[in-house]
Amino acid sequence: MTTATRRRRPPAITLARSDHERLANLADALADRDAAAADQLAAELDRARVVADDRLAEGTVRMGAVVRFSLDGAEPRIVRLVYPGDADIEQGRISVLTPVGAALIGLTAGQSIDWTGRDNRSHHLHVLEVTAETSVDA
Repeated sequence: MTTATRRRRPPAITLARSDHERLANLADALADRDAAAADQLAAELDRARVVADDRLAEGTVRMGAVVRFSLDGAEPRIVRLVYPGDADIEQGRISVLTPVGAALIGLTAGQSIDWTGRDNRSHHLHVLEVTAETSVDA
């Protein structure tokens, strides 16, 4: 396999313990209703390094964070990463259960991730900036 055809290894990600626990419960609860979304989220959780909430590095995408990113080379977008019940794309709130939301969790500014979407197309996401969550229950 050539370098051009070999899939890049996913970047290292770090999650706060509270986010990891809540997201693991969400993935488990979703497994029967949307196996694809549950599997994608579970795969991200499985490869994450989990740290105490107060040890999560500033600028890491966590639940509630505002993220500026580029997807497939398009113009940058700004979204807040939220749980499914709080999602509202018109308000810029994207669910962690979407392919983009699951890809964002645990990344830091400057990191990129590639994945194959449900449409079997390759996608490339690059994180440009991460702003800490606010006091809302993300």
